[in-house]
Amino acid sequence: MGEPLKVGVVGTGTISRTYFEHLAKLPGTEVVAAADLDISRAKAAGEKYGVRAMTPDELYADEEVEAILNLTIPAAHASVTLAALGAGKHVYGEKPLAVTRQEARPLLDAAAQAALRIGCAPDTVLGTGTQTARALLDRGEIGQPIAATAFFVSPGPEPWHPDPEFYYKPGGGPLLDMGPYYLSALINLLGPIARVTGRVGRARQERTVGSGPKEGTTFTVEVDTHVTGVLEHESGVLTSIVTSFDVWGAKLPRIEVYGSEGSLSVPDPNTFAGDVEVFKPGSHEWSVAQVAGGYADSGRGYGLADMARAIRDGGRHRASGELAYHVLDVMESLLESGTRGGAPVEVESTVERPAAVPEGATPDVA
Repeated sequence: MGEPLKVGVVGTGTISRTYFEHLAKLPGTEVVAAADLDISRAKAAGEKYGVRAMTPDELYADEEVEAILNLTIPAAHASVTLAALGAGKHVYGEKPLAVTRQEARPLLDAAAQAALRIGCAPDTVLGTGTQTARALLDRGEIGQPIAATAFFVSPGPEPWHPDPEFYYKPGGGPLLDMGPYYLSALINLLGPIARVTGRVGRARQERTVGSGPKEGTTFTVEVDTHVTGVLEHESGVLTSIVTSFDVWGAKLPRIEVYGSEGSLSVPDPNTFAGDVEVFKPGSHEWSVAQVAGGYADSGRGYGLADMARAIRDGGRHRASGELAYHVLDVMESLLESGTRGGAPVEVESTVERPAAVPEGATPDVA
């Protein structure tokens, strides 16, 4: 399969640990360096995982490094990606691709001009959960898809998160935080989205930190905390979506797809696996489907490994920058519709539905 893609990590915070651990087990990639604005954190990661530690600028200039894994905070995603592309590196990053479409579009343009790849989380959609659901849809298990629902509801992160204020500032909120998981799954299942209609609201103007050193302190809510709407897929399927930080408890499914010959229940798109259930006419209960697709036992980093395979083979990678841009475009369009009182908004971008991950596939050959 040739030499593995040499990867340098920028941003060695909490999320980096699972990437270091998973990528060490995956074929096709090799993490060789770690960088952080806080050089002490980079050195700690370097010692723990046996890689070289350096500053971000040193990493961009390092000739051994072929690709950058961007694990910085969302506000820095665009600047780090542009710097890496400018240094001739491929880039794979955590979601979102950037905070806004205005920031994100130049990233795709710069990558295309330099013949470089951009990939972006979430790669949960490459696991057996979403991919089994897709395989069932593609083989007509529930007939023609007609509609779908997608629900993410919670009371918000402040009951458990020690410093949750950033979730309630511009760039935060339930849609931008969790929407990428749900929308990436829906696009994989049902194709790109052409038009949206949304409504938005917020239950409280202030929130209180529930744990940690700041417990009991309050902060101002600056974004809408309940976003609901309808997504019109290019295929004609209508998806009703709700994302909320205003719900204390619910018994809602994560994603369901309704077809002419049955219904399909999809597991949590924030996970890589989980049971896919099918309900057929004449049935009295849901049945669990056998695994029919997806990378088995997968975790964070599989999207990067999939991109490394595509770089080597000249094919397309699945967790692509184009998909991440379309997801961001859909989310911003939904929020725009909400602020306009529910007026429909045409989604300017589109994207080709990513290739399915066959059952038994591995990232180095799929």
